[in-house]
Amino acid sequence: MTESEREARERAIERLRRHAALLAEAFELPLRSIEPESERVRSRYGICYSDGRIQIRLHQLRSDGVLKYSVMVDTLCHELAHLRHFDHGRRFWAFYRRIRAYASRQGIYRPGAETGAAAPEPFRAPGLPAAPRAEPRRGLIQLELFPGG
Repeated sequence: MTESEREARERAIERLRRHAALLAEAFELPLRSIEPESERVRSRYGICYSDGRIQIRLHQLRSDGVLKYSVMVDTLCHELAHLRHFDHGRRFWAFYRRIRAYASRQGIYRPGAETGAAAPEPFRAPGLPAAPRAEPRRGLIQLELFPGG
Protein backbone atom coordinates (compact mmCIF):
# COMPACT_ATOMS: atom_id res chain seq x y z
CA MET A 1 0.00 0.00 0.00
CA THR A 2 1.35 3.39 -0.96
CA GLU A 3 1.58 6.37 1.35
CA SER A 4 -1.20 8.17 -0.53
CA GLU A 5 -3.51 5.12 -0.16
CA ARG A 6 -2.72 4.96 3.56
CA GLU A 7 -3.53 8.68 3.91
CA ALA A 8 -6.76 8.24 1.92
CA ARG A 9 -7.85 5.47 4.30
CA GLU A 10 -7.01 7.59 7.34
CA ARG A 11 -9.05 10.49 5.94
CA ALA A 12 -11.94 8.12 5.17
CA ILE A 13 -12.06 6.61 8.67
CA GLU A 14 -11.94 10.03 10.33
CA ARG A 15 -14.76 11.25 8.09
CA LEU A 16 -16.76 8.08 8.85
CA ARG A 17 -16.26 8.63 12.58
CA ARG A 18 -17.62 12.18 12.35
CA HIS A 19 -20.61 11.09 10.29
CA ALA A 20 -21.26 8.06 12.51
CA ALA A 21 -21.32 10.28 15.59
CA LEU A 22 -23.88 12.61 13.94
CA LEU A 23 -26.12 9.73 12.86
CA ALA A 24 -25.84 7.90 16.18
CA GLU A 25 -26.79 11.06 18.05
CA ALA A 26 -29.73 11.79 15.72
CA PHE A 27 -31.12 8.28 16.24
CA GLU A 28 -30.00 7.91 19.86
CA LEU A 29 -27.88 4.83 19.15
CA PRO A 30 -25.29 3.43 21.60
CA LEU A 31 -22.29 3.81 19.28
CA ARG A 32 -18.99 3.11 21.01
CA SER A 33 -16.46 3.31 18.16
CA ILE A 34 -15.84 3.10 14.42
CA GLU A 35 -12.71 1.28 13.34
CA PRO A 36 -11.32 0.12 9.99
CA GLU A 37 -11.86 -3.56 9.22
CA SER A 38 -8.75 -5.72 8.88
CA GLU A 39 -7.25 -5.78 5.39
CA ARG A 40 -7.47 -9.58 5.46
CA VAL A 41 -11.28 -9.49 5.62
CA ARG A 42 -12.76 -10.13 2.20
CA SER A 43 -16.21 -11.54 2.95
CA ARG A 44 -18.01 -8.49 4.34
CA TYR A 45 -18.16 -4.70 4.24
CA GLY A 46 -18.75 -4.19 7.94
CA ILE A 47 -19.59 -5.75 11.26
CA CYS A 48 -21.37 -4.55 14.39
CA TYR A 49 -20.79 -5.84 17.89
CA SER A 50 -23.34 -5.78 20.71
CA ASP A 51 -21.08 -3.46 22.77
CA GLY A 52 -21.48 -0.68 20.17
CA ARG A 53 -18.26 -1.20 18.21
CA ILE A 54 -18.47 -1.09 14.41
CA GLN A 55 -15.79 -2.05 11.91
CA ILE A 56 -16.02 -0.89 8.28
CA ARG A 57 -13.99 -2.21 5.34
CA LEU A 58 -12.15 0.65 3.64
CA HIS A 59 -10.31 -1.24 0.91
CA GLN A 60 -11.30 -2.62 -2.45
CA LEU A 61 -10.78 -6.32 -2.96
CA ARG A 62 -9.05 -6.22 -6.33
CA SER A 63 -6.68 -3.34 -5.62
CA ASP A 64 -5.14 -1.40 -2.78
CA GLY A 65 -7.55 1.44 -3.49
CA VAL A 66 -10.11 2.85 -1.11
CA LEU A 67 -13.79 1.96 -1.52
CA LYS A 68 -16.15 4.69 -2.65
CA TYR A 69 -17.20 6.76 0.32
CA SER A 70 -20.88 6.20 -0.49
CA VAL A 71 -20.31 2.43 -0.14
CA MET A 72 -18.71 3.00 3.26
CA VAL A 73 -21.61 5.22 4.38
CA ASP A 74 -24.17 2.70 3.18
CA THR A 75 -22.35 0.05 5.22
CA LEU A 76 -22.21 2.43 8.17
CA CYS A 77 -25.99 2.97 8.02
CA HIS A 78 -26.49 -0.81 7.89
CA GLU A 79 -24.28 -1.41 10.91
CA LEU A 80 -25.81 1.48 12.86
CA ALA A 81 -29.24 -0.07 12.31
CA HIS A 82 -27.91 -3.22 14.00
CA LEU A 83 -27.36 -1.20 17.17
CA ARG A 84 -31.14 -1.21 17.54
CA HIS A 85 -32.11 -4.42 15.69
CA PHE A 86 -29.47 -7.14 15.91
CA ASP A 87 -31.02 -9.16 13.08
CA HIS A 88 -32.16 -8.71 9.47
CA GLY A 89 -35.91 -8.65 10.13
CA ARG A 90 -38.49 -6.19 8.80
CA ARG A 91 -37.88 -3.66 11.57
CA PHE A 92 -34.15 -3.73 10.89
CA TRP A 93 -34.61 -3.02 7.15
CA ALA A 94 -37.10 -0.23 7.81
CA PHE A 95 -34.78 1.37 10.36
CA TYR A 96 -31.74 1.01 8.08
CA ARG A 97 -33.66 2.81 5.31
CA ARG A 98 -34.63 5.59 7.75
CA ILE A 99 -31.00 6.11 8.74
CA ARG A 100 -29.83 6.08 5.11
CA ALA A 101 -32.58 8.49 4.03
CA TYR A 102 -31.64 10.84 6.87
CA ALA A 103 -27.96 10.55 5.92
CA SER A 104 -28.92 11.42 2.35
CA ARG A 105 -30.91 14.48 3.44
CA GLN A 106 -27.94 15.60 5.54
CA GLY A 107 -25.57 15.26 2.56
CA ILE A 108 -23.66 12.37 4.18
CA TYR A 109 -24.86 9.61 1.86
CA ARG A 110 -24.43 10.62 -1.77
CA PRO A 111 -24.33 7.57 -4.04
CA GLY A 112 -22.56 8.21 -7.31
CA ALA A 113 -21.00 11.44 -6.03
CA GLU A 114 -17.46 10.13 -6.55
CA THR A 115 -17.91 9.17 -10.19
CA GLY A 116 -21.10 10.92 -11.23
CA ALA A 117 -22.80 7.56 -11.83
CA ALA A 118 -25.51 6.24 -9.56
CA ALA A 119 -24.38 3.43 -7.30
CA PRO A 120 -26.49 0.27 -7.30
CA GLU A 121 -29.04 -0.07 -4.55
CA PRO A 122 -27.89 -2.29 -1.68
CA PHE A 123 -29.69 -5.52 -0.91
CA ARG A 124 -33.25 -5.01 0.31
CA ALA A 125 -35.33 -7.81 1.74
CA PRO A 126 -38.13 -8.70 -0.70
CA GLY A 127 -41.64 -7.52 0.04
CA LEU A 128 -40.70 -4.63 2.30
CA PRO A 129 -42.43 -1.30 1.68
CA ALA A 130 -40.43 1.83 0.89
CA ALA A 131 -39.01 3.57 3.93
CA PRO A 132 -41.04 6.44 5.31
CA ARG A 133 -39.35 9.84 5.27
CA ALA A 134 -39.72 10.22 9.01
CA GLU A 135 -37.24 12.13 11.12
CA PRO A 136 -35.40 10.22 13.86
CA ARG A 137 -37.36 9.40 17.00
CA ARG A 138 -36.58 11.29 20.17
CA GLY A 139 -36.83 10.00 23.72
CA LEU A 140 -35.95 6.65 25.22
CA ILE A 141 -35.69 3.71 22.86
CA GLN A 142 -35.22 0.11 23.91
CA LEU A 143 -32.65 -1.98 22.07
CA GLU A 144 -34.53 -4.95 20.65
CA LEU A 145 -32.24 -7.95 20.38
CA PHE A 146 -34.97 -10.57 20.03
CA PRO A 147 -37.92 -9.12 18.07
CA GLY A 148 -41.35 -10.52 18.74
CA GLY A 149 -40.30 -12.16 21.97
